[in-house]
Amino acid sequence: MSSKVAVPNKYELVKETLVLILAGGRGSRLHELTDKRAKPALYFGGNRRIIDFALSNCINSGLNRIGVVTQYAAHSLLRHLQTGWSFLPQERGEFVDMLPARQQIDNSTWYRGTADAVYQNMEILKHHYQPKYVLILAGDHIYKQDYSQMILDHVTSGGKCTVGCIEVPRSEASEFGVMAVDENLKVKDFIEKPKDPPAMIGKPDTSLASMGIYVFDADYLYDVLKREVKSPYTSHDFGKDILPKSLEEGVLYAHPFSRSCMGRNTEGEIYWRDVGTLDSFWQSNIDLVSEKPQLDIYDQRWPIRGNPVQTYPSKFFYNNPHIKPVDNSLISGGCMITDASISYSVLFDRVKIKENSSVDHCVILPQVTIGKNCVLRNCIIDRHVVIPDDTQIGLDIEEDRKRFRVSSTGKVVLVTDSMIKKLNGEDVSSDENLD
Repeated sequence: MSSKVAVPNKYELVKETLVLILAGGRGSRLHELTDKRAKPALYFGGNRRIIDFALSNCINSGLNRIGVVTQYAAHSLLRHLQTGWSFLPQERGEFVDMLPARQQIDNSTWYRGTADAVYQNMEILKHHYQPKYVLILAGDHIYKQDYSQMILDHVTSGGKCTVGCIEVPRSEASEFGVMAVDENLKVKDFIEKPKDPPAMIGKPDTSLASMGIYVFDADYLYDVLKREVKSPYTSHDFGKDILPKSLEEGVLYAHPFSRSCMGRNTEGEIYWRDVGTLDSFWQSNIDLVSEKPQLDIYDQRWPIRGNPVQTYPSKFFYNNPHIKPVDNSLISGGCMITDASISYSVLFDRVKIKENSSVDHCVILPQVTIGKNCVLRNCIIDRHVVIPDDTQIGLDIEEDRKRFRVSSTGKVVLVTDSMIKKLNGEDVSSDENLD
């Protein structure tokens, strides 16, 4: 039984902590949206990227020693980190370092899983960064969290590993690692992505799910990774391999997200989203546009930083009195809207929408042009797309399936530059339009 230990204050703890953000995932469930960009580099909320949430949480929590582990299609992610997150003073020991896959084991072995991504950088951690604690984050979730509270709870518990957890509907819990805890939040059981998720005691329709956020004592992390990599049956994954090992050794504790959440909706409910599918990416953006949003991105008490593009102000031209103008939408800089109706949508920078077009519940990424007399409903329009005049999308899903990508629920339509070019008979084999 782990005993309670005396702990220093949060300020001392964060100075002894290194953050590793795992940002190398393929994001295959987002289909063409992540063909040329890593999922954490995907645009979000009008003028941010998904990874800005994890990075901002770090800065707001006082955690200024950060490594970002990259692998797949990392060009735009690395560029974003270099231009938007290079302000921390190195002379004070603060940094956002990039840790790309470097094939440390041999010339053909990339990162084989989340645990292996940390294992392959372990020598850098031990000899260069020398942390006492390691906070491991996913780079593709939307939420606001004070990580310093989680680190404090970790040290207070006396455990060696702490996993962030959140209550989710049992019907959705098969997508997560699911755990059971005792009254001291010590984890008593952990199952990765179970087909029949166990319910919480007293809450038959709810399961306790892992958020993919972990705090480790650094020495224990090094030891368990070295032991696990020798196993012939390992998946090199934290959820499948490392957490069960910590559970078996009796050093695994849970941290409820409600204790450190800094972003709640107007009803006081915590907000956390995994934007790993077209539906969840679309919905998380649409969550921002209402008068009382699910997540308040304007709250400067816990700001979400980024690298906004410097643009001219947006321009709106309305000569037709019968056109309903902009309603409940986020419009970024440099947009030009002419006699177009926009409702419950998110427009990123430098979007052009021409006469008599209607855009409803859409997420429009940067530098998109929408022609005249177009009707768009429940769409995600990727960067650089040019929508021809008189185009209708989102009104006939079966017709949309022939031309574009329709989400698994049939609710959202993804449109990319290559799809439009293919419709126009253009050659897309040499399309090198990097994000």
